[in-house]
Amino acid sequence: VQLVESGGGSVQSGGSLRLSCAASGSFSSIKTMGWYRQAPEMGRELVATIADVGSTNYADSVKGRFTISRDYAQNTLYLQMNSLKPGDTAVYYCNAKGVVVVNVEGARVEREYWGQGTQVTVSS
Repeated sequence: VQLVESGGGSVQSGGSLRLSCAASGSFSSIKTMGWYRQAPEMGRELVATIADVGSTNYADSVKGRFTISRDYAQNTLYLQMNSLKPGDTAVYYCNAKGVVVVNVEGARVEREYWGQGTQVTVSS
């Protein structure tokens, strides 16, 4: 299973960006997908998640500015980021939890995967 992010870049404060994450490979379902970010010398933090039933969760710092969405048919995750601030500068990672795959023994198991990350830089 692979998660491939795209859409990062550099913008000025107040600008917008839209991140995408495409999941590919052999799996039957994904329970929760989300975005996390890591700024230099900081730990990785949750930005937003969306469950298979559509419920969403946001970090307080991005509520009202970011919107997470998911195309269930295309197994693609999006993050619309508006009113960007310099404090949003980080590498953004796509995450998938509860990914149902078949292991080497032929059993259906759940796994977690991460994308490679995409850089978002917001200048003042």
